[in-house]
Amino acid sequence: MSVAERPAPPTDASGRGAAFASPEGGEELGVVEPLIFEASRAGRRAVRFPDASQRARDAADGQPPLPAWAQRGRPARLPEVSELDLLRHFNRLAHLNYAIDLNFYPLGSCTMKYNPKVNEWAARLPGFAESHPLDPDAIAQGSLALEWLLAELLKEISGFEAVSLQPAAGAQGELTGLLMTRAYHRSRGEGETRTKVLVPDSAHGTNPATASMVGYQAVTIRSNDHGGIDLEALRAALGADVAALMITNPSTLGIFEDQIDQVLEAVHDAGAIAYMDGANLNAILGRFRPGEAGFDVMHFNLHKTFSTPHGGGGPGAGPVGVSSRLEPFLPVPLPVLVNGDPDEVRRNAWAGRSTASARFALDHDRPQSIGKVRMHTGNFGMFVRAYTYIRSNGGAGLRTVSDDAVLAANYLRIGLADAYELPYDRICKHEVVFSGRRQKRQHGVTTLDIAKAILDAGVHPPTVYFPLIVEEALMIEPTETESVETLDAFIAIMRDIAHRAEHDPESVRRSPVSTPVGRLDEASAARRPDLRHAFEAGDV
Repeated sequence: MSVAERPAPPTDASGRGAAFASPEGGEELGVVEPLIFEASRAGRRAVRFPDASQRARDAADGQPPLPAWAQRGRPARLPEVSELDLLRHFNRLAHLNYAIDLNFYPLGSCTMKYNPKVNEWAARLPGFAESHPLDPDAIAQGSLALEWLLAELLKEISGFEAVSLQPAAGAQGELTGLLMTRAYHRSRGEGETRTKVLVPDSAHGTNPATASMVGYQAVTIRSNDHGGIDLEALRAALGADVAALMITNPSTLGIFEDQIDQVLEAVHDAGAIAYMDGANLNAILGRFRPGEAGFDVMHFNLHKTFSTPHGGGGPGAGPVGVSSRLEPFLPVPLPVLVNGDPDEVRRNAWAGRSTASARFALDHDRPQSIGKVRMHTGNFGMFVRAYTYIRSNGGAGLRTVSDDAVLAANYLRIGLADAYELPYDRICKHEVVFSGRRQKRQHGVTTLDIAKAILDAGVHPPTVYFPLIVEEALMIEPTETESVETLDAFIAIMRDIAHRAEHDPESVRRSPVSTPVGRLDEASAARRPDLRHAFEAGDV
C-alpha cells in the first residue's frame, strides 16, 4: 500500500488524532507525529558553527590527514531542519509521554516515585557533574568521600556489615548477591553440591531469572493462605543442596513476612544464604533492618526507596549490602577511608562539615572478591541523588517516608475494598493488590480493560497481571508523595470504572478513547518494532 493510499489515522476525543493506526490488510503503523526526516530540507541548519580561526587552520595544516579508509564515502543521512522545527518536534513528542511530574503514577512494586528537584541540583554541581571515573584519587576526594558516606548511610539504614555501590540496577544487584553466594559456598568446598535457590511465588520475577543466570536451579516455594511463605514447604525444600533463599520482603503482594525469624532460622540451619530482595525497602525504613534481623545479602533499589530517576532506559543503581560472611567477596574496587577517624568523619559530614585530615581511596586489594560487575564504582550521578535524598530527609524523615507510604496504600485498600476483590484482605505495606476477577466473571470486563479505562481518566494505570499468583491482578502503589486529594480522586476513578463495568461494560471494553494512542497489538509492538525510515531513491 502506498503512502497516498494509506487511510488517514482516525481522530479521537483529544483532537490530536490517534498516534498509531493499523491500515487494513497490513501491519504497518501510521504515526501522527512524523519522523523528523519528514521535515528535513537540504541546506537547513539548527546550529551554525563559527569559521575556524587562522590559528586553528594553521594548527590543522600541521596534522596528518585522516586516512581514506576512515572517511565517509558520502555524507551521513542526518535530518536537516531549523532550530525551531527541531524544538517543536521533540516538544510534541514529549507531550505524548506520561510522567510523574504530570499526574498520579501508581505502578506497583517498582513504581515511579517523585524525584525532588534538589537531587538534580546536587547532581549537577560542577565538581560532581564534571568528575571523571578515571580521575586519580588525589583529585577525586570529594567524589570518593560521597561514595564512602553513602555506603555508610546504607549500612546504618539496613544493618549490614558492608556495602558495594557498584551494581547498576536492582537486577544486577541480585546477580552480584548470588555471585557472592556462589563464591562463599565454593570457599567452603560446597560449590558443586549446593545447586538450588529457593524462591517464593510472591517474589519479584527477576529472582528466579537471576538464579538461573548464575547456574542455579530455581525452586518455587508456595505461599500460604495469608500471603506469606508456606513455612512447612520451605523446610521441606531446604537441604544440603540449597545455596540460598531469595525472598522479597515485603513481597509483591505488599505483605511483610510475619514469620521472618523462623524463615531465617530454617535457612541458616540448612547452611544456606538468606537473600532479601530490597526493592520494597521504602516500606520498612526505620522499622526493620534486614542485616540486623539476620539476612546475609540484600540489594537496594535506589530509584525507588531513595528517589533516583527510574525508567526511560537511563542509568540505575542497585547497591548490595552484605553480612560479615559475604564481605570478603564484594566487588572491587571499594571506596575506603585510608586516613582519619571514621566516627569523626561521619559526625562532621552529618553536621555539614568536611574533615580536613580525611583521605579516601579505592581498595583493589581484595583477593576473594568476585571482581567487577560494572565499570569503575557504578553510576556516580545516582549516588549523588540518593545521598542528597537521604541527607535531606534525615533519620526521622526516612521513617516518615515509610509511614506515609504504608498509610497511603492502606487508604486505597480500605477505599476500594468493596469495589474490587482483595485476595489477601490484611494490612499491607507499600502496595495493595486487588483482583478484577469479579468484573471479568460477572461482566466480561478484564483487568486490561480496567487499566485502559484508567488512562481515559488521565492517570497512568497500575501494574496489571502481576504478581502471577493473583488472578486478574491490579497492583497499586501510591508511595509517600501523594496527597489525600490525589488518593481520593483515584478512588473515585476506580469506583466509577467498577460501576461502569457492572452497568455499561462496553464503555470500559472500548477504552481508551481520549488518549493519543489507542489499543495496539502490544505483543507485536514489543517484539517486532519497525524503527526504520524508508529513504527515497537518491536521498543522501
